Amino acid sequence: MSLPLTHPALSATDPELAALVGAEEQLQSETLRLIPSENYASQAVLEASGTVLQNKYSEGYPGRRYYEGQQNIDQVESLAIARAKALFGVEHANVQPYSGSPANLAVYLAFAEP
Repeated sequence: MSLPLTHPALSATDPELAALVGAEEQLQSETLRLIPSENYASQAVLEASGTVLQNKYSEGYPGRRYYEGQQNIDQVESLAIARAKALFGVEHANVQPYSGSPANLAVYLAFAEP
């Protein structure tokens, strides 16, 4: 995992928290955790997760959301669905995990002997 050089906005607002984030980044760069729900995200995923997309609560499915103003989120989720379908060669895909437990189970089953 590559470490960002700084967190300028966070450092300016809360230097103590920025130092703790930096300490966790350092820890994760030096250790290997084997808990599926603690998967290491790539730098690209970390950057995407730190965007304004994080501000949205998007209950429902693309085109059928409970809250209005989800047109960009719909496009992001539709892109993820299209990529998952292409990757796995399937007609349907759901990219919405509803908790960490199914994510753990998916990883366990992927590596378990039949």
